Amino acid sequence: MENINVPARREFLKASAAVSGGLALGFYLPTASKLAEAQAATHSPNAWVKIGTDNTITIMCARSEMGQDVYTSMPILVAEELEVDINKVKVEFAPPAEAYINALLGGQLTGGSTSVRDGWEKLRKAGASARMMLVNAAAQQWGVDAAQCKAVGGAVSGPGGKRATYGQLAEAASKLEVPKEVPLKPVSEFKQVGNAKQKRLDTPAKVAGTATFGIDVRVPNMLYAAVAMPPMMGGKVGSYDDTRAKAMPGVKAVVQYSRGVAVVADSYWQAKKAKDLLEITWDEGPNANNDMRKVWAGLKEASQQAGAVFREAGDADGAMKDAAKVYEATYELPFLSHSPMEPQNTVADVRADGATIITPTQFQQLVPFVVAGATGLKPEQITVITTFLGGGFGRRVEVDYTIDAAEISKAVGAPVKMVWSREDDMTHDSYRPGGIYKVAMGVDKAGKPVAYRYHGTSPSISARLFPSIVKDGIDPFAVEAIDNFPYAVPNHKLTYQMHDSGITPGYWRGVSHNLNCYVVEGFIDEVAHAVGKDPIQYRIDNLEYQGEKHKWSGLSAGVPVGGRLKAVLEQVRSKAGWGAKMPEGKGMGVASMEGYNTVMACVAEISVSKNYDVTVEKVTYVVDAGPLIHPDQAAAQMESCTIFGLSAALFGEITVKNGGVEQTNFDGYRVVRMNEAPKTISLNWVPAAKDQPPGGLGEPATAVVAAAVGNAIFAATGIRVRRLPFTPENIKLYADPRHTMKPRSV
Repeated sequence: MENINVPARREFLKASAAVSGGLALGFYLPTASKLAEAQAATHSPNAWVKIGTDNTITIMCARSEMGQDVYTSMPILVAEELEVDINKVKVEFAPPAEAYINALLGGQLTGGSTSVRDGWEKLRKAGASARMMLVNAAAQQWGVDAAQCKAVGGAVSGPGGKRATYGQLAEAASKLEVPKEVPLKPVSEFKQVGNAKQKRLDTPAKVAGTATFGIDVRVPNMLYAAVAMPPMMGGKVGSYDDTRAKAMPGVKAVVQYSRGVAVVADSYWQAKKAKDLLEITWDEGPNANNDMRKVWAGLKEASQQAGAVFREAGDADGAMKDAAKVYEATYELPFLSHSPMEPQNTVADVRADGATIITPTQFQQLVPFVVAGATGLKPEQITVITTFLGGGFGRRVEVDYTIDAAEISKAVGAPVKMVWSREDDMTHDSYRPGGIYKVAMGVDKAGKPVAYRYHGTSPSISARLFPSIVKDGIDPFAVEAIDNFPYAVPNHKLTYQMHDSGITPGYWRGVSHNLNCYVVEGFIDEVAHAVGKDPIQYRIDNLEYQGEKHKWSGLSAGVPVGGRLKAVLEQVRSKAGWGAKMPEGKGMGVASMEGYNTVMACVAEISVSKNYDVTVEKVTYVVDAGPLIHPDQAAAQMESCTIFGLSAALFGEITVKNGGVEQTNFDGYRVVRMNEAPKTISLNWVPAAKDQPPGGLGEPATAVVAAAVGNAIFAATGIRVRRLPFTPENIKLYADPRHTMKPRSV
């Protein structure tokens, strides 16, 4: 099995330094993040690029590879400026170090479709700086002006046919001062960034089965742990009888840890079989009687509260009273599981003098601190090695499973590989919050919006995980895709109400974009139809084209969101054949959104059977995401988001009974199968504008596709479904005339 090339952690806590007589170079760029700015002010250069005297070039990947292609797309930014062939370099996953902080998120973590956006300038400058130092070293050795030298293909050439490889220059270059300013290539000169023929660097190892995921790791003298955790949220171990478990072959120990009881054995199967024989009495905790009736009753009651205002202009209530007509609707969105294909796991080796943690994590920076808290060690005594991730989707931002493994390893005094079963993973997830969303829009006699009200009620993820970012009752990760509401309504009031449902909330791919996009785009579609307007044209006619850029979008100055949305809406109308007459039972629906510095419009073409089974036949996108670093994988991300979003839209729902999750595997928590996927996913890219930075592509389509499908269902059936998923039962429910939106004339 291929080893993971991860150097010792201490190497990366040093500032710019020679590594094995070679050059190690990197640096940290301050951005808008206050935390990042504070750290950048005191940070020395650190190793992004290593060039050995043997001419081996290594580029660090500081983000977790979970299928989204950072293992190729981030190093290629360095290679482009370094003038080396990306296919000839080594890539290593970076350990925890302040230099690797994601400045857009304020920590060393992977999420929020930020990896390429954060690295776009930072990594190019790392490569350019290394190149400049190598050129300067060559110029000094040859006694010529640096302007007479040029770096190409991993070597520097000079006048008179002089030539030296990077490896030959590395030691001398490492002694030079790191340049403070480095010119970057114009995009027009890129040779590798944007290359449509570039293959993923990790594909050969993954095809051969040699890529190391967390679940693949083996270390000397390693034992295996299977765990029994409370079946209800908030439960604890009361007492247990391990007599039968200990009698099983291969069992080394049964230990109680903070969350449950672990069986440690020579193999995972032995541990799993013995774990099933444990007799545990649970202290059921405060949520033992929780069920969906109580969950939804609690959300409905909380939705009656006024909530906290996060955006307001004009007099929404007064304008609503004066409107010619007012339209109102309530949307209910379910709880969802991450369910990555690789269940949670970690290899932990906790010793008296330190610990080694090998784990598929999205949050490297957090791991040393939580393991230190669980073991009594200091964070600097803990080495963290990141593997490939078999899916993340936000679940592996949390490190609870890593704490479990560390506690178990410490208890038995040996390296332990703890693996959750599929059932463990699905029933002990942190779940995309469900919620209730009430919206109202007042229009004038011409059907133009004059007033808008939004009131969202849901559990707060950040209040549980990062409470410091929750201000004045507003979780910023609960109001995405609504705090940048793109439509020009002069009078609006947007409010949010937090509510603890007893179901553990967590960051899920797209976070609240996938909640609010459905509400915003579903409701604007409802109003368009109600006032007799074409849904695409109604959106275009009512976009906001003025005003400051949205605080979360990162849009460059002078590029209004409304203008970008108008462009993609106009193009998708043409690309999808919008307006064509559809056979009975078929329909097209549209949705658009801005998020992660990406703007896109989507048209879904669907059919609905007489039994209300929905088939998504074609999805057409027009995407404005700036320059594409790796076009093939940009397309793969869009396709991945589409399937992930459709799985949630068509089937996804987590329910609880007696305080525990009822779904335990993919038989009860459906995902889209190959025969259920759209036959066509059409991707159309808007060419990047001059100096436009890249947008994120790991999440937006997950949010927008559900809204497009919902609007298509209405076009096909006349039924407006305001409760997901789009199961026959929910469609039948909204076929009832009592659920039809009727205008309230004022």
